[in-house]
Amino acid sequence: MYEPIRTKSVHRMADDDQTYPHRSREEELDIQLAGHLAALLAVTDELGDTEAGALIARQVARLRGAPPARHAGLSGSPAQDLHRKAHALAGRALVVAASRADTAAAILAAGRMDAHTAALAGDPSLAAAGAP
Repeated sequence: MYEPIRTKSVHRMADDDQTYPHRSREEELDIQLAGHLAALLAVTDELGDTEAGALIARQVARLRGAPPARHAGLSGSPAQDLHRKAHALAGRALVVAASRADTAAAILAAGRMDAHTAALAGDPSLAAAGAP
């Protein structure tokens, strides 16, 4: 019949909870969103858009609790490639911002997507208007 287990399980260590850091879903999303926005900031700085860069840097600082390191080097990529990359990064940031219900970051990311779409279409007036 049934005999109770008298030894501790080998599948779980006694100090398992203290051995590994555990983060909440919200903390993980904050880290992910800050990373996407920091990457977008690097591309934005390379494109020379200081106004949008300042807005993005403010959001990164809010999420990380410290101002972000600004991108110092240039990749030498053509502007069209940088706009495509920035559009993709803004899209990723928008998805994460929507997932964590961060309205400010979502509005910023959507505005940056619009600005880079306009820049790719070749309409600089729309690119400037798309910057929130």
